[in-house]
Amino acid sequence: MFFGSFNPVHNGHLIIANYICETTDLDRVWMVVSPQNPFKEKQSLLNEYDRLHLIQLAIDGNKNLRASDIEFKLPKPSYTIDTLTHLKEKYPDHEFSLIMGGDNLQSLHKWKNYELILKNHDIYVYKRDGACENPFPDLACVRFLDVPLLDISATFIRENIQLGHSMQYFLPDKVWEYVRDYNLYK
Repeated sequence: MFFGSFNPVHNGHLIIANYICETTDLDRVWMVVSPQNPFKEKQSLLNEYDRLHLIQLAIDGNKNLRASDIEFKLPKPSYTIDTLTHLKEKYPDHEFSLIMGGDNLQSLHKWKNYELILKNHDIYVYKRDGACENPFPDLACVRFLDVPLLDISATFIRENIQLGHSMQYFLPDKVWEYVRDYNLYK
């Protein structure tokens, strides 16, 4: 499970998801669009169905990646433990792991029922600048990976779109064309 606002999904997200799927024991990476992250302002978010559609465009043809709207039907704001509990009930034969950046791991202790996440799920962590230390060094479920990263952010992309700059090459072609053609983030 790779949770995110994906506002918008960009090539950096796709590199992380695909690389982890290709180089670990994970069968598939579900890219879960979070309608409302409790740590983020909602007003800057594109509609969740538009963000889901952008992921579907981005991963079209990649059998290892899946777009997920599982949190759309759950109470908001979205809490990871609630989503994981719901998924376990809905898919009892599946095991769910988390993919997160080192910065999120650093703040995991602030998450709702984070102890249950650590107890019941593996966490694959990609390193990010300034957040590479493991706050849970004694737990085998926390696995650090050397994932090639692009130093771009969705905020950077949104700001540049508002300035009228092309974000071609930052976004998958189909995503850029859709964003451009429908004047998203303007």
